[in-house]
Amino acid sequence: MKKIAVLTSGGDAPGMNACIRAVVRTGIYHGLEVYGIMYGYDGMIKGEINLMESHAVSNIVQRGGTILKSARSVDFRTKEGRQKAYEQLKKHGIEGLVAIGGDGTFTGAKVFYEEFGIPTIGCPGTIDNDIYGTDFTIGFDTAINTALEAIDKIRDTAAAHDRIFFIEVMGRDSGYIAVECGLGGGAELVMVPETQTTLNEVVQKLTSSKSKTSSVIVVAEGDEEGNAAEIMEKVKNTINDDSKDFKVTTLGHIQRGGNPTGKDRMLASRCGMAAVEGLLNGQANCMAGIIHDEVVYTSFEDCITKNKPLNRDTLKLIEILSI
Repeated sequence: MKKIAVLTSGGDAPGMNACIRAVVRTGIYHGLEVYGIMYGYDGMIKGEINLMESHAVSNIVQRGGTILKSARSVDFRTKEGRQKAYEQLKKHGIEGLVAIGGDGTFTGAKVFYEEFGIPTIGCPGTIDNDIYGTDFTIGFDTAINTALEAIDKIRDTAAAHDRIFFIEVMGRDSGYIAVECGLGGGAELVMVPETQTTLNEVVQKLTSSKSKTSSVIVVAEGDEEGNAAEIMEKVKNTINDDSKDFKVTTLGHIQRGGNPTGKDRMLASRCGMAAVEGLLNGQANCMAGIIHDEVVYTSFEDCITKNKPLNRDTLKLIEILSI
């Protein structure tokens, strides 16, 4: 193997640039030519593929976002689109791929490998931390710290005005961000897609303590009861107490941006190096992750189909500490 390429796909995550840097420089260290594919699979189809020298990744380890950009590709979901992508890779002589992203990225990589046989290794780049085969995903730690900073400030104003805040964090299918933020931010309750929390439980929590005059409820955007605004309205109508002041804050895409934490930079760098060395050692159609501080290669099939459950002890801890 003499030439490889790296791309970022799906939602951006802090630390992707650190991973790109690790892929490029590890590849150069091992005598490879490393190409950067702009705009993910869409750029692969269009041939937006450029040779990357070591200096191309200077001064990016601390930057959020991705210098390779990211985009959704409708065409790559078709056989014709993937055929065009394959032809572009062969045109540049590319023999291996590193795909940085989450479930959707790995699904595309798996299908592409099965059709055209170009060895591909993924790096887990998503703030949701919901990828099976790694303890943490690139960007998760930064997203937690970004959200916690906001929650701390909201709690100040909640206490000052005796308000009840419903704070929505990202997590359409996963409650990892909500749980970590709920615990670290001292939330009275956390609502996540993985567990059923009824409106009656929320109401009981908010009315059971006479000593608490303000509360923070952290809601993952994919909770079964709805988003934070919908839940707040239902709870407000159920309690029906004009003396209680309800507010909603949706943190949104602020969680995706910002300089990656030291933990995310380290994780991204290790995964990037492991991906390149995995390709050189014959690994393919898998993700390079870190479990118990050791590099582990997990098949794309397992990454996509196997569930990564929440730690129930953490949920219990939130319940105990919020009394």
